[in-house]
Amino acid sequence: MQSFWHGLERPFFVIAPMEDVTDVAFRTLIAKYSDPSIPRVMYTEFTSADGLMRADEDGQRKLRKKLEYAKEEHPIVAQLFTANPEYMEAGAKLCRELGFDGFDINMGCPAREVERQGCGSALIRTPGLARELIRAAKRGAESASRRMAVSVKTRIGYNEDELERWLPELLAEEPDTVILHARTRKEMSDVPARWERVARAVEIRDSLNSKTLIVGNGDVQNLADAREKIAATHADGAMIGRGIFGNPWLFTNRGEPTREERIAALIEHIELFQKHLSGFVNEAVMKRHFKAYITSWDGAKELRVRLMETESLADARNILVGSLQ
Repeated sequence: MQSFWHGLERPFFVIAPMEDVTDVAFRTLIAKYSDPSIPRVMYTEFTSADGLMRADEDGQRKLRKKLEYAKEEHPIVAQLFTANPEYMEAGAKLCRELGFDGFDINMGCPAREVERQGCGSALIRTPGLARELIRAAKRGAESASRRMAVSVKTRIGYNEDELERWLPELLAEEPDTVILHARTRKEMSDVPARWERVARAVEIRDSLNSKTLIVGNGDVQNLADAREKIAATHADGAMIGRGIFGNPWLFTNRGEPTREERIAALIEHIELFQKHLSGFVNEAVMKRHFKAYITSWDGAKELRVRLMETESLADARNILVGSLQ
């Protein structure tokens, strides 16, 4: 049964899972503005499979919010992390039942609180466990009537470049896709992404006659940049992270948005946040978007300062509405 990944037109483009950024509010807005002719994939924020299996009722409600999505977002992938194969299988089964197109295992997050659990980039050091987790995810992803795609997002190594050792371990388990952040865990995002290692990943994949798709990640600014990087490396697609900030128009072929369009989009973003996430997520997380939207025109700095000083999203929305009058 072919995965949705293999049915995509290539090259394709993927929104990176970013905590408190690519939530259901922002993704809904991105989906609204996307040009349907441009093949794109959405990712949820990463979520703890352990928490989904063990949290109390209140904790469950909050975690399930991270797995909420709008029908316009398809194809959409849920990303979970755990070092427990039992929870991985159960998490994948839950995501399949929730209707996700794909399920991704986080093997690249460098956050200490994630690594302390043996998850994220710590799995690069335990390839046996990493492979066991992929097998567990595959079990949970499949039912008698449907197979949800399984992918892995990872890095080229932990303290040093270990791609030659690490990637074949993953490919041996035949995930549908490997998303490769072209830096080591030690490098975080402090050095330029080494896209030549994405090209090498494609060579390794081809030498092993693997059908797994390779998606590059790191320092992608926009669609034009993504296309250049894909062409240079022969990757199947590119994942875009920081390039999406303040840019729900990313998946279009249009020019730069006007001042009025930027302000209107931020108003809509605020309203979607209030609709979907108020009471579950601190409203202050929206402030990281203000700078990204409110930029590139005379008076933008002053408006941004006013927005940052607000104590509620309702106040911020009122200021924005007033600025359009």
